[in-house]
Amino acid sequence: MSRTDPPSPAPSTYAIDGQITRARPVEPALYAVSTPIGNLGDVTLRALEVLAASDLVVCEDTRVTRTLLDRYAIRKPMAAYHDHNAARERPRLLAMLRGGKTLALVSDAGTPLVSDPGYKLVEEALAEGLKVIPIPGPSAILAALVAAGLPTDAFAFLGFLPPRSSARRTRLAAFAALPATLVLYEAPHRAAETLADMAAVLGPGRPGVLARELTKRFEEIRRGTLEALAAGALADPPRGEIVLLAGPPAETETGDDDLDALLRAALETQGPGQAAAEIAKATGRPRKEVYARARSLRATGDEPEASGGARDEPDNPDLPS
Repeated sequence: MSRTDPPSPAPSTYAIDGQITRARPVEPALYAVSTPIGNLGDVTLRALEVLAASDLVVCEDTRVTRTLLDRYAIRKPMAAYHDHNAARERPRLLAMLRGGKTLALVSDAGTPLVSDPGYKLVEEALAEGLKVIPIPGPSAILAALVAAGLPTDAFAFLGFLPPRSSARRTRLAAFAALPATLVLYEAPHRAAETLADMAAVLGPGRPGVLARELTKRFEEIRRGTLEALAAGALADPPRGEIVLLAGPPAETETGDDDLDALLRAALETQGPGQAAAEIAKATGRPRKEVYARARSLRATGDEPEASGGARDEPDNPDLPS
């Protein structure tokens, strides 16, 4: 081949245990391809076929994705796409899609767009009328749910909570009364303090789960009350990728102790009126009653001083219930 000749395209093949398979052609599109969250054996055949048939594999970290492609002998060019270069790379990737190329979008682990930077690329592709095709597969959210032993008929994914405790408690309070299992991701060094906040806001006796390193060699699933899990994470800090879960609230009216816990968390960053409105909506308790309790907690000093400049509000006896 002369120096002026273009390089030969990478073969559209993949291999399993040395058995080489030619991938069938796929429709030009942006494919959101789910990849293993740890165990490389969890990849689907359809995912391998799309990766092998694509013109470009778009990934967060090429080193991470290269490990998967090498495992299955897939030789395709890769492009890094992450928070720091997304604005620069998106126009080029969209131009390739407009030109009829096939792009496989993957995250470092699991399903793309779930707590990763692929959302804007998919959003803009759809806005231009370009086709986006999901290739389902592994997900840390679902893996943790099915092994947790908590109700799965309704669940809410909260992503990563804010790093500061006051903001974290405020966000948790907004979901405290939701009749669903709560699922969130957390960094291992914050697991203990996040579980402590979950216990304070959701209730210390609420059932919870800490799942770590799912599908990997050191997979571990800790079950217990949120209070016990917080103490355990403090005494024995977990390592690796963490998923935290909290079961739904008991099917009873929010008790006074639970109401006070919710209010204390909200009053760290809000005044009584705003906190009462939020908690009343979440619990179904009358707003006048919740507002009166918030004022009482503040008057007796039984709640921390609000941060971020939140100030006390004047009494408002005409608040709607």
